[in-house]
Amino acid sequence: MKKIIAQVILVIGLSLSSQALLAQGVPPPPPGGHGSSGNQPAGSTAPIGGGLGILLSLGAAYGGRKIYKAWQQQKPEE
Repeated sequence: MKKIIAQVILVIGLSLSSQALLAQGVPPPPPGGHGSSGNQPAGSTAPIGGGLGILLSLGAAYGGRKIYKAWQQQKPEE
């Protein structure tokens, strides 16, 4: 019973505290020259090649390490 009451109090407390996040002001307007040359397509100029390559290589190294450790543990002791 105490656990249920504690959970209800936690949910109510989190619900009330999240209301403060909604009390933010309106963002300022964009600068005067914004959009004077027309709208740009979304995401057309964002380079992702370098970061993606780093993440893939780190993931491959981590996976290789996990496979090597698992192989070492299965190896029969001589």
